[in-house]
Amino acid sequence: MSNEAVLDPHVGGIIHHDTEHGEHHEHHHHETFITKYVFSQDHKMIGKQFLITGMFWAVMGGLMSVLFRLQLGYPDSTFPWLEDILGKWAKGGHITAEAYYALVTMHGTVMVFFVLTAGLSGTFANLLIPLQIGARDMASPFMNMLSYWFFFIASVVMLSSIFVETGPFSGGWTAYPPLSALGDASPGSKTGMDLWIIAMALFVVSSLLGGLNYIATILNMRTKGMSMTRLPLTIWALFFTAVLGVLSFPVLLSGFILLIFDRNFGTSFYLSDIFVNGVGALPNEGGNAILFQHLFWFLGHPEVYIIILPGMGIVSEVMSVNARKPIFGYMAMVGSLFAIAILSFLVWAHHMFVTGLNPFLGSIFVLLTLLIAVPSAIKVFNWLTTLWRGNLRFTPAMLFAIGFVSMFISGGLTGIWLGNSALDIHLHDTYFVIAHFHIVMGVAGVFGMYCGIYHWFPKMYGRYLNNNLGYIHFWLTMIGAYLIFWPMHYEGLAGMPRRYYDYSVWESFKQFADLNRFISTVAMIVFCVQLLFLFNFFFSIFRGRKVTNPNPWGSNTLEWTTPINPGHGNWVGEIPEVHRWAYDYGRDGKEFVPQTTPIGADESTNH
Repeated sequence: MSNEAVLDPHVGGIIHHDTEHGEHHEHHHHETFITKYVFSQDHKMIGKQFLITGMFWAVMGGLMSVLFRLQLGYPDSTFPWLEDILGKWAKGGHITAEAYYALVTMHGTVMVFFVLTAGLSGTFANLLIPLQIGARDMASPFMNMLSYWFFFIASVVMLSSIFVETGPFSGGWTAYPPLSALGDASPGSKTGMDLWIIAMALFVVSSLLGGLNYIATILNMRTKGMSMTRLPLTIWALFFTAVLGVLSFPVLLSGFILLIFDRNFGTSFYLSDIFVNGVGALPNEGGNAILFQHLFWFLGHPEVYIIILPGMGIVSEVMSVNARKPIFGYMAMVGSLFAIAILSFLVWAHHMFVTGLNPFLGSIFVLLTLLIAVPSAIKVFNWLTTLWRGNLRFTPAMLFAIGFVSMFISGGLTGIWLGNSALDIHLHDTYFVIAHFHIVMGVAGVFGMYCGIYHWFPKMYGRYLNNNLGYIHFWLTMIGAYLIFWPMHYEGLAGMPRRYYDYSVWESFKQFADLNRFISTVAMIVFCVQLLFLFNFFFSIFRGRKVTNPNPWGSNTLEWTTPINPGHGNWVGEIPEVHRWAYDYGRDGKEFVPQTTPIGADESTNH
């Protein structure tokens, strides 16, 4: 490595020397392909690695949903080509029940953890934290690199679990015992399940390494003048996301370790009185399957906010930039992020209203669950007020930001139903739940991700995405998402249970055959539209229109003060000093006032 950017082991950061122009080219000669693109310690490259790995998993997860929707929409049809692809899992061109459950399980696991957690947080925390707070890199670039490679190894193990002979794990992404704790429960509970647990354990290690690094960087490495109250909302959101992950993922890991013991070492933490074919299956008795649910959902509910908080931060930033207005209620936005982070730890048992939970205890969880609607509503009102009478620019990023708010509102409203235990007992494990969490968390999380990609792509690759393809991508995805998930509310209200293989044999649910076929058809179209985005993404990396203006959106935040293609260390020479908050738009006759602009004598210094 040249003198341009030198890692300092004492501070874990990077010392940047001022002999920039003379050393710049030499620095690039010293970096091999392996050190620059594979085992990179540059936060921007690690962000790209997370993004592209997450995109691979998004295609895999989307493909799985297309395959099982094929079964749900056309239960009586056969597709000979399926046997060519899936072999024994689709004998006679018809997906087997075991394969169907494996697809549903892996789809949930992949989308929740590998796409919406690692793909979203890993990408934007790595890309934005050092750039927006004015740091050369993360607190520990080496630990940052490790967090990606743990994620990569977890991905390899999870992918390999799909190809074992007995098949991937098929007991649902929540991995409830006894299907997950008893190897003899089903073919999908054998080797595939062991690999699933190992992959998830590696994934948790990756999340903890990343999260600790993000927290340390935000607290310790802000540039001169960058007080906490001058941080962009993206950084606040990523900070709270990292805190949630560091506090809740170890609980999931402990739950998985006990599961491994139950599966392989004869313990009985989660199992009791289990008989397989009339024979007692356990060396010990006395476990409780509900214990696993407590451990799982103590992570599982903060996990919902680990997914949605980065999207909230990204959307706040993109909306303010493209409405050419200051974000409305900055401190209220920070406060509501904090309130969501606290409350998310106090509501896990609303997933367990039907487990025989004491009704009095249930009523406390109802109260806390409905309470979390308050900070969520504050955020929605502030976004709408930011848009109100703004000078709106409808870039693809802005459209996805508005789409995010739309999904968050419509999906969040149904959460009020499900948060009420009396209603939840009827709606639990029906399609109503699927509709609710896909809209409020799944689609909204993906929209937040797209919003960030369209907005920061010029910073990542020095080129623009194609706008026309972006508009097609947005409108078809937005309309398609509502057409897929909105009708599921009505199926759920009618009592249609989730995770069933074939509804055509149920007299009560035959009426939904046409609706299921419609949903499946739209799902396939929407999946194809995402392939259009993939084409736009990879084509634009190499052939997109080149960025000539270092600040193409007229934004105030620090990442746009770096060169168009910043090297490792981000800034040439000194790191800029911050004099104001990130949202001075339309002030004193100026369209935007960057954070690095000193405050004049005639200006207030409130921020």
